[in-house]
Amino acid sequence: MDITERTVFIAGATSGIGLELARRFAAAGSSAVVGGRRADLLDRLAAEGFDTVPIDVTDQDSVDRARDAVLRSHPGLDTIVTMSGVMIPEDLRDPAHFGAARQTIDTNLLGTIRVIDAFTPHLVGRGAGTIITVTSGIGFLPFPVMPTYAASKAAVHAYSEALRAQLDGTGVEVSELVPPAVATTPEQARLNPRALDLAEFATEVMDLLQTDPTPREILVKGVLMHRWAERDGTYDDLVAQRSQALAMLPSRQ
Repeated sequence: MDITERTVFIAGATSGIGLELARRFAAAGSSAVVGGRRADLLDRLAAEGFDTVPIDVTDQDSVDRARDAVLRSHPGLDTIVTMSGVMIPEDLRDPAHFGAARQTIDTNLLGTIRVIDAFTPHLVGRGAGTIITVTSGIGFLPFPVMPTYAASKAAVHAYSEALRAQLDGTGVEVSELVPPAVATTPEQARLNPRALDLAEFATEVMDLLQTDPTPREILVKGVLMHRWAERDGTYDDLVAQRSQALAMLPSRQ
């Protein structure tokens, strides 16, 4: 991917990884359009110089309005990044967890599908473009404290594979970004010393995006142990280690 001349819409880019990638695309010479729910953050980013669009990926009307606004101001749009997502701990011994599960699926899986569906006709119509879905190392190596998050990201992985197959021959490529734990705030860095530094992660991602051809899966070094745990025979031991975090759930205390 030539990252210097792209027009990129990132749904879910008002903070964290999405915002850092928007800044990296802009710094490389591309146009980055930031989408998100919070008006205050969108206003702040507009003041920084970004084009911004309100979007709630759980609301079809909001997604459609965002699509229309983006294509009106950026008819040459060629790249979509489906960054929106939520991570919610769940105690599966408590039926009350279902609300969190539903919210997670609606945002992480159905939200991804809504955004892709909204922009696919445009990309196919222009005969070229890139869809970047965002999954997680947790989709390949579950973190039992967040079961539906893991399931949703595994589902987005499978959906990405099917989307790539169905768009073959259209000129639209599908790439899957698979982040490991990334410290997007100092507090997150303190709580998880193993989390990757955001700037270092983004640098590695942008370097991988420029590989020719664009990788089907964008795998930074820090996520390889998750992605290939089953192949490498480390899966059971790593899931057991990650299961120790279940002690944080109220029912286990």
